[in-house]
Amino acid sequence: MAGQLINRGERKWLVRIYLGRDVVTGKRKYHNKTVYGTKRDAQKYLNGVLREIDLGRFVEPQKMPLNAFLDKWLKDAVKPRVRDVTYHNYSELMSNYVREGLGTKLISKVTTLEIQALYSALLERGLAVVTVQKVHTVLGSAYKQAVKWSFIAINPMDGVEVPRDRGKTREEKIKIIPLDRVSEFLEAAYCTPRGVVFALALGTGMRPGEYLALKWEDVDFEKKLVRIQRTIYRHRKGGGWSFQAPKTKGSVRSISLPDELLEDLERHRAEQIRLFGEPQELIFTSRNGEPLFSANLRRRHFKPLIRELGMDESLTLYSIRHCHATLLLSAGVHPKLVAERLGHRSVKMTLDVYSHVVPSMQSEVAGHVSNLLFRRD
Repeated sequence: MAGQLINRGERKWLVRIYLGRDVVTGKRKYHNKTVYGTKRDAQKYLNGVLREIDLGRFVEPQKMPLNAFLDKWLKDAVKPRVRDVTYHNYSELMSNYVREGLGTKLISKVTTLEIQALYSALLERGLAVVTVQKVHTVLGSAYKQAVKWSFIAINPMDGVEVPRDRGKTREEKIKIIPLDRVSEFLEAAYCTPRGVVFALALGTGMRPGEYLALKWEDVDFEKKLVRIQRTIYRHRKGGGWSFQAPKTKGSVRSISLPDELLEDLERHRAEQIRLFGEPQELIFTSRNGEPLFSANLRRRHFKPLIRELGMDESLTLYSIRHCHATLLLSAGVHPKLVAERLGHRSVKMTLDVYSHVVPSMQSEVAGHVSNLLFRRD
């Protein structure tokens, strides 16, 4: 493998390396790189490339803009393996925060410093740290694929520092309905048209997309459990909706139901028969029999309820799920059982998310140790 150094003017050198012949056309292939600096700088680059070729690690940089690569990555690598909602989230993050700043540059030319500067600019615009972290995760996934596809040899994301939000504790990030007001919330919820929805959410810890996708066939009244087998997704473009697979394999699960919730569901089914003449396929529907969507549930029913009770208006439907988990952990329910009920991938994830409950659990453990080891007759 040979290389040439060709002088192109003052402090400008063309490094030219023969790469063999194209297997299809038979034409000679060359790697050309303009190096600005001394002849020694150009020779250093030449030696480095020759070394990478000898080791089998050299990748010819692709002359593709980052925007074009993101289009290809989203279509060929992301869309076939993730849910529609995840695909659209990835696409929107790139469109809103990456494409305008870096998209026109060749993917092989984007540097670590430029990506770091992009994050700083996003934070200066007032973007939340957690959003920048999401951008980093998605862009990092795209660049890892670029290395696998041999679009680039070195991943510029490897040296990027991810911003961290040190201003809030985990407890402040996880918004829950105050535990001493849960009964008040539930009582007020029963006075609304969607009281059964909120009761089921609070009593099971399901995700909104899960309980809004429930069918009557998913409820086993005899065994007193409900099976989560799907989620509902409302298409952002073109309207319509569809069922999607649950978030993870662990999300396909069965949850035991207390007698009170079973009675609520039986009354709800009787009301559905009264309104429509027969039970609908979905447990929760709008008045015209269409699926109930989380955005409408939040805007038309949850937010007014929270406002009426004088609670924190930043609470979301997920706050009900977080409240359920916090109640169970605070009551001493084993974290593994809580993780299974929530559909988490692991107990570690449950404890990481609800770490604000762990200190009180540790205090209870200390009390048990004291009783077991140091109890006096």
